[in-house]
Amino acid sequence: MKANQATHPVGVMCRLLKVSRSGFYAWLDRPMSARARSNLALTAKIEMIHRRSRDTYGARNIHAELADDYGIRVGCKRVARLMRAAHLRGATLRRFVVTTQPDPAGTRAIDLVDRQFYTDGPDRLWVADITYIPTWAGFLYLAMVLDVYSRRIVGWAMETHLRTELIVAALDMALTQRRPSNVIHHSDRGCQYTSYAFGKRCREAGVMPSMGSVGDAYDNAMAESYFATLERELLNRRRFRSQAEARMAVFEWIEGWYNPHRRHSSLGYRSPVNFERAHQRSAA
Repeated sequence: MKANQATHPVGVMCRLLKVSRSGFYAWLDRPMSARARSNLALTAKIEMIHRRSRDTYGARNIHAELADDYGIRVGCKRVARLMRAAHLRGATLRRFVVTTQPDPAGTRAIDLVDRQFYTDGPDRLWVADITYIPTWAGFLYLAMVLDVYSRRIVGWAMETHLRTELIVAALDMALTQRRPSNVIHHSDRGCQYTSYAFGKRCREAGVMPSMGSVGDAYDNAMAESYFATLERELLNRRRFRSQAEARMAVFEWIEGWYNPHRRHSSLGYRSPVNFERAHQRSAA
């Protein structure tokens, strides 16, 4: 009624809405309640966190950020209710497409993981996979290596082809950054991972290759989950005019957002970097 009183008579609106005129004017003069003021302040912080997450966080991640960064202890249901009122929502997922193809003649490593994607320390189990990134100038292909313990991307590479050099470059980045000892490298049985060149690089670096079965997403579920997050939070929301633009966006998303800041429910709503720091402090 307040929003429309300049264009419609108050008396008519009160009659149609079955409220008293005196009650409406009393409401106009009544100060805002403490709860309403608190909701306004909380909504402002929720909107700020949502923008900082590139409009991807849902209620649970925002609830965790309010507690960790601002010391605000509120219920998750209240956060969800205020998000709905402000028309805020987390990113949604579309269908994911796998790009690797098996090579019947390739050398297949045994499955050392057996769907047990758990480890009690960093650089003991890595998972790897490849996806494509569409641009107006053609496809780019992204290969990544993810540490199972912290969900951190420890190696990645992008090229315009799907040759073995792509996954070797991602592995080399992981080896340079982490310098592991006896790490398991788990992937699907795509022809790049069963190639002689990749097997040779693993032997040189002391990496133990592991491969799931053909055409079974559950055998590399953590890698699939990471690419689903990439699709939901970046690729679904952007259209890249050039390959250079796509490369910069993926670099910024991985190194500027995903590794240092993005919260994971499986890590107690901490980011990969913060989860590793907590591990280092507890081990010291």
